Amino acid sequence: MGNIGNVINGLKPAFGMIIVQVAYAGLSILYKLVVEDGMSMSVLIAYRTLIATSFVVPLAFFMERKSKPKITPEVLLQSFFCGLFGVTLQQNLYVGAVAFASATYASAMTNLIPGVTFILALCFGLERLKIRTLTGKAKVVGTLMGIGGVMIITFYKTREIHIWPTHHLNFKKNNDQSHISPTNLFLGSAFGFGNCLCYSMWLIIQARMSEKFPWQYSSAALVSGMACIQVIIFALCMERNWNQWRLGWNIKLLAVVYTGIVPSGIALVLISWCVRLRGPLFASIFNPLSLVIVTIAASLILDERFFVGRYKYSLGEVSNELNSR
Repeated sequence: MGNIGNVINGLKPAFGMIIVQVAYAGLSILYKLVVEDGMSMSVLIAYRTLIATSFVVPLAFFMERKSKPKITPEVLLQSFFCGLFGVTLQQNLYVGAVAFASATYASAMTNLIPGVTFILALCFGLERLKIRTLTGKAKVVGTLMGIGGVMIITFYKTREIHIWPTHHLNFKKNNDQSHISPTNLFLGSAFGFGNCLCYSMWLIIQARMSEKFPWQYSSAALVSGMACIQVIIFALCMERNWNQWRLGWNIKLLAVVYTGIVPSGIALVLISWCVRLRGPLFASIFNPLSLVIVTIAASLILDERFFVGRYKYSLGEVSNELNSR
């Protein structure tokens, strides 16, 4: 019974990260829907972070008030940078990737996160290569496979395949997403890579922060609070149209509530907990799971297409279109 209990306890972080990836998949779909509905993404992220902070701060108070977390200036500085890289920059860059490309494409780019995290973890001394061991070889091969997979998705467009009818479930009628222009592909890739870099930096800083501040609820509250200040200032600078700040009983309100409570609130606590137990690389290797979920959901809800096969764009095509603009 003791061995079974140890196995179950060992699987808990994995289950936690699976929940995180499901939450992120729903986030990607809602982002694409509200982008097409005309909502300002900086405003959405500001509302999202505000709701997340309102959710996480009371949760941290009730869950960890007896343990009395020690908040030092170093912890505050780390939480500031966690909020900057893990929320403010990362979320705005991810939204840009979704807007310029597609939900599936932006999710596919997140497959770079394990590779980028592994490289950064090596640089910061949080991981050791150990290339002669089986574990070390597996990490290197996994990193190369993840990067190779993203490159294939980026530079190859294939023949369209039809797996199931989507006209009954599609929320977006008369929507043609079979073609992404070279410029949008380039910009989507740039935003997507920036998102991966920021996410990886957040995991690295979060791991450092967890070493001296092992209270995951309070950690999530601090990060969320710092990010809330940052994104609201950014949104006020970017969006001067006050009509964009009004919410009604529509998809915009649903997106704000869901993204604030689930991916930013619950998921942030789960990620902090998993990073503390297993490290930043473990938390990053589950990101490809969201691609599978998003691909299926985007096909059913957004009418995004499946492709397999032929070369898509050359760098010359991208350059020519950029120059023409």
